[in-house]
Amino acid sequence: MISKELEARILRYHLVEKWPVGTIAQQIGIHHDTIERVLCQSGLPGIKKICRSSIIDPYLPFIKETLKKFPRLLASRIFGMVKERGYPGGPDHFRHVLSRIRPRPPAEAYLRLRTLPGEQAQVDWAHFGKLIVGRASRPLMGFVMVLSWSRKIFLRFFLDQRMSNFLQGHIEAFAAFGGCPRVNLYDNLKSVVLERRADAIRFHPSILDFAAHYHYEPRPVAPYRGNEKARVERAIRYARHSFFAARDFEDLDDLNRQARQWCEGASADRPCPEDQTMTVREAFEQEQPHLLSLPDNPYPAEERVEVRVGKTPYVRFDLNDYSVPHTKVRRTLVVLATEKTVRILEGNEILAEHERSYDKKAQIENPEHLAALQEQKRQARQHRGMDKLQRAVPNSAELMLRLAERGDNLGSATSALLRLVDRYGAKAVEAAVAEALGNDAPHPNSVRRILDRNFKTQGLAPPLTVPLPDDPRIRNLTVRAHDLKSYDSLKEVTNHVKETQGNKK
Repeated sequence: MISKELEARILRYHLVEKWPVGTIAQQIGIHHDTIERVLCQSGLPGIKKICRSSIIDPYLPFIKETLKKFPRLLASRIFGMVKERGYPGGPDHFRHVLSRIRPRPPAEAYLRLRTLPGEQAQVDWAHFGKLIVGRASRPLMGFVMVLSWSRKIFLRFFLDQRMSNFLQGHIEAFAAFGGCPRVNLYDNLKSVVLERRADAIRFHPSILDFAAHYHYEPRPVAPYRGNEKARVERAIRYARHSFFAARDFEDLDDLNRQARQWCEGASADRPCPEDQTMTVREAFEQEQPHLLSLPDNPYPAEERVEVRVGKTPYVRFDLNDYSVPHTKVRRTLVVLATEKTVRILEGNEILAEHERSYDKKAQIENPEHLAALQEQKRQARQHRGMDKLQRAVPNSAELMLRLAERGDNLGSATSALLRLVDRYGAKAVEAAVAEALGNDAPHPNSVRRILDRNFKTQGLAPPLTVPLPDDPRIRNLTVRAHDLKSYDSLKEVTNHVKETQGNKK
């Protein structure tokens, strides 16, 4: 579109100054087709063009007939067919001509879809980038559900799109709405539709079981009919710009807390698209009584995975290792995972329960599992110590390798370094190990001397650790400070006794 002022200039140049179309287009920088359109719309006779013959003219009847039969045939294939029939031109000009004569499909008109209160909700996932957790990079996925009548939005973030999180998003959305819509509309995602052939749909068994529990109908939209779920698409776009853009958060829990506040605050206070005279909050108050009531028992949405325990008492789940009792090695167990916990079962027996980690290659351990193994195997205790040392002081692996090349005792060296870690801290020991390796003195004694020197340089006394037994009577014992002057009197008595014995001699 061009302005009215520019249209007036074009008419003045053409009618008053007698400029041809090409001159006007060159001087004001507008395509000649636009100039011709302005002249035609003003009632002037069309500009007569000289039609020149083209090398493609003899092939136009064949091209039009081919396009009539196959309107979606690619230009590259038609060009090859015409080339075989003697067309001497190149592909660029051919594509330009083909784009002008290819038949255009008629524009499709859409009906405005309206729903009744409590009748329908639309559900979809949205990708919000990546979230770094330790050494792992996790996809940040937003679960979005919007009620079609009131446009009430529920937004919840997860670190993947697994079925357990998909169902958990539904459960929390229904709880936030205080009810369940009669129909949930989905895109053809794998969590809902496993296979589809036209109207023949094979649903995911989990979504069917979940829908039966809450008594709603899962309904996938027709393929290539994005307008049927336009409400959730607009809700996702609104959430990206109104909530997530330039948002600061500490972790996933903090982000979800802010999302809940946004859903109940700014999102609910916007005008309702169905009726601009009221807000989304007021529309939701009218729609909420029409929602289906929720069952008394929520659906169990835990993720269930069978895992195999190897030679070590750990199971691998979601990039991390979780400890189990050492008596359960070489067995197949079941992991039941929620967003916060990981439970490991054998049959109906719960073998272990851990806090879930979203890191990568982390070891989540129960000390009782490893203590039992250490008591059983003395060698396991040594390897456990080396593993603990390497996690606390990563560069100790190089020191142990140098000790092994010299033939030194690795067990005593590990114990000595662990004692230094307990006394001085992991960071101080790591720096001392690096200095000892740089001095070509790979030995625990060298590390200890460096630590003592560093503490003396800083004017600090080396820390002392006194191991105490596990007896609570000793650990809870209060020791009062004793006045050391009494020891001076003992020394005076000792000197007096010595003098007396000397006089007797």
